[in-house]
Amino acid sequence: MTGMSSPAPAQYLRRGKVKEVYAISPTELEFRFTNDISVFDKHIPSEIPYKGETLAGTAEYWFRLCSKIGVRHHFIALSGPTRMRVRRVQVVPNPRVLGPSPKNFLVPLELIVRYYLAGSMWDRVKAGKVSAADLGFPSGKELRYGERLPDPHFEVTTKLEPVDRLLTTDEALQLSTLDRATLDGIRETIFKIDHAMQKDIAPRGLLHVDGKKEFAIDAEGVPMVVDTFGTADEDRFWDSDAYERGRPVEFSKEFVRQHYRSTGYYTALLEARKNGTPEPDIPPLPPLLVDEVSRLYTTVYTRLTGRPFTPTASVRSSPA
Repeated sequence: MTGMSSPAPAQYLRRGKVKEVYAISPTELEFRFTNDISVFDKHIPSEIPYKGETLAGTAEYWFRLCSKIGVRHHFIALSGPTRMRVRRVQVVPNPRVLGPSPKNFLVPLELIVRYYLAGSMWDRVKAGKVSAADLGFPSGKELRYGERLPDPHFEVTTKLEPVDRLLTTDEALQLSTLDRATLDGIRETIFKIDHAMQKDIAPRGLLHVDGKKEFAIDAEGVPMVVDTFGTADEDRFWDSDAYERGRPVEFSKEFVRQHYRSTGYYTALLEARKNGTPEPDIPPLPPLLVDEVSRLYTTVYTRLTGRPFTPTASVRSSPA
């Protein structure tokens, strides 16, 4: 038909650890989830069949939950099995460059809440960097892996640095330009989301152990949840029946991390980072483990959403 112009093609902006980001318009982005996987801020040279599709579907599920409980977010719609349309915000390492009262920007922080003793927090406990008192237990208590914490433990790391770095509250406020009341409000919003998540997954026999979330300040100056959360990449879930029997069973990519710990790679990586020497390349996953990880992601999708996983996307990475 003459006189009609085709829509402008999507503009490639950047590639993260597991997704590509495209500009659709000045106000809208599209995330394209790949089958890539990363641990320890390292991209593993292996593809995990169906991973991107499960991430997109799980993220959509939780953003719709946010709508139900009145939490702002950037999600618009899924535009394909591995594609998600979201509201666009400015991404800058230092929001101060946007002016004295910046709006519509990504908060350059990752916000983590832990409900049980696991993951990197357990590593810090074993290394003597975190005590029982630091976690709200009586001073001197002997800590055990998997213990429920007396209160949710909130911590903040960097977002836009090559390797995530744990921050104090003052450092987080300085880096993000947020005031303390806004950061406290974001923390309470995370508690609200997590409470709703746990209520939702409890009938399907899951415990929400910990997870990280990201926020932006929208065009009205109000915090909103962005990126993705509640997937096997960002969060840790345990089977509740197994936990009651004293055996935490992971529903997250933690066992991928454990693989690289068992091979000695993680120790070598930490040593290189400590000494400032070149970091060793992370080797690919063994084929049998690739299959196991793929099954993990499809299983987590079903356990979290209550929906059977029916693959509709290509198993290949970098969707067109």
